[in-house]
Amino acid sequence: MPGRRIRSLEVRRLHIPFTVAFRHASAERSETSSLWAQAVSRGGATGCGESCPRSYVTGETLDTASAFFSRHETALCNGIVDLASLGSWTASHATELDANPAAWCAIELAILDMLAKDEGQTVEAFLSLPELQGRFFYTAVLGDASSRVFEATANQYRSLGFTDFKLKLSGDADRDLAKLAIVRRWKTESIRVRVDANNLWGAADQAISFLRALDYPFFAIEEPIGPNQYNELVTIADALDCKIILDESFLRIGQLAMLRNTPACWLINLRVSKMGGLLRSLAVVEAARQSGVGLIVGAQVGETSLLTRAALTVARAAGDGLVAQEGAFGTRLLAHDVCDPPLMFGDGGVLDAATMPSLRSPGLGVFRPIGS
Repeated sequence: MPGRRIRSLEVRRLHIPFTVAFRHASAERSETSSLWAQAVSRGGATGCGESCPRSYVTGETLDTASAFFSRHETALCNGIVDLASLGSWTASHATELDANPAAWCAIELAILDMLAKDEGQTVEAFLSLPELQGRFFYTAVLGDASSRVFEATANQYRSLGFTDFKLKLSGDADRDLAKLAIVRRWKTESIRVRVDANNLWGAADQAISFLRALDYPFFAIEEPIGPNQYNELVTIADALDCKIILDESFLRIGQLAMLRNTPACWLINLRVSKMGGLLRSLAVVEAARQSGVGLIVGAQVGETSLLTRAALTVARAAGDGLVAQEGAFGTRLLAHDVCDPPLMFGDGGVLDAATMPSLRSPGLGVFRPIGS
């Protein structure tokens, strides 16, 4: 085996103010709450990684993520020398990674970025994946804002040419009907709308009653009730004739077993941070494609361009299994980003790989090391 490859590995907290607060049923944020990792090789290559620990998604916090790193820093620096050893470490610690996916995500991305840069390859070439090309289409995400702010933001998205929308529900019928009244002004046939309830209701019948009263043809509903109630979720899907998006109810690849009998019901919200990094996300993509379950490549609120970059690799791998893509807000949400220019959507929600030179740089791209 080659000698030690990682000269140093560190994590720290990353706080970047938002240009506007973002609210949904589980949290309200006005700045990032992210874990930033940096790995430096013996040859001097610096790799960067990022994740967004969320207590209401995976049970993690920045403190638990830092503790995970402290437990494994020495072993990782001594044991990870190439892609094979990284894959072996990931597999042998699967149970612990299931409990600490965001902690591992930042570390893994930093190591992958470092290894690929050391080889002078993009992360796609390093992982024997197709290079990024073409256009990626993003969803307009509308948080649970006041009617005035919601209307202004919705109209701005529409004026930019967006046709795919995700609305965060509040559970307050009048508030949510007011949001939909704005959306109803647009031609229904020209847009596609899904909603995220963030586990608002305690039972299927409550969710069905509320959503029917909204009287809108949503193409999918995300997490209407508490996590992991798959039979109840099938009931909701059948009653409302739409798909169910799994977020908190899909945290690891083993949960695909719960979906195989009813694949047409489901869409997985695959967020790289939530799934535990790039390698584990790519494994879910392959398993979901084989099972006939569709994928939304999602994002945590406050992601920088680094997680946007990692998600592009996943979206490209998803191929025709990709139903929608979220994120790529860049400096539309962040006061500043870690990439210049930031990776973010333009008109129509489009990110065109051909116009982003950093996507062709070694590793995950060109990011500013934090604190250096």
